Amino acid sequence: MSISAKWLNKVKWDEVGLVPVIAQEVGSNDVLMFAWMNREALARTVEIGQAVYWSRSRKKLWHKGEESGHFQKVHEIRLDCDEDVVLLKVEQVAGIACHTGRHSCFFQKFEGSADSGEWVTVEPVLKDLQPGAGGGPAATAAEPEAKPKRVRKSIPKPVDSDKTPS
Repeated sequence: MSISAKWLNKVKWDEVGLVPVIAQEVGSNDVLMFAWMNREALARTVEIGQAVYWSRSRKKLWHKGEESGHFQKVHEIRLDCDEDVVLLKVEQVAGIACHTGRHSCFFQKFEGSADSGEWVTVEPVLKDLQPGAGGGPAATAAEPEAKPKRVRKSIPKPVDSDKTPS
């Protein structure tokens, strides 16, 4: 597939040739992650049917799941009304999208007020991943990785320690 294909010209790429991408899970509609793509990444995603992003830190294409085995099978690709954001509707293999071993990268929720709020972790770690590697080795066809069950735990609100019980 050519990165000069006509359909790629409709995307409004930023000044360095990137477009923001949101990965959303098919079925649950959970937002799994935010990343970037260049023309080559988007063309490759269409070609292989799995998410391929552009890593700004490593300055190279990043096939999601290449190290961890947690691939994203692309079911649908959408372009927003301004033509400057891509939405991928994906099936998240093994249920883990985040490098922390969680289902979604958006596992911290703001609670409280503007004066005394804090970010609280509300998604459990589904699998401990090897540090620095983005996860363990990819599962083989002979040994598929079991899909972990999603568990949502509510985090109790902290008790105000200055109040004494009456």
